[in-house]
Amino acid sequence: MAYQKKSDRQDREDRSEFGSRRRPSIPANDKIDLNDIELLKRYVTEYGKIIPARVTGVTAMQQRQIKKGVRRARNMGLMA
Repeated sequence: MAYQKKSDRQDREDRSEFGSRRRPSIPANDKIDLNDIELLKRYVTEYGKIIPARVTGVTAMQQRQIKKGVRRARNMGLMA
């Protein structure tokens, strides 16, 4: 049987199901506490890499604060 192309409407509906926008995990106006290790661990993979802002949904300023906090925690030995 030949492949049948979906209608444009069905195609858009399928995309909207998977292409939804991310939700910020931190309110936009909040500052990141650099000493809160539990918060910083949420933004680091199990291998120790910082998760990008496009994945976590934080703003650019918050991502810089996360980066700064994770690096400080690594240097102090609080995070491996």
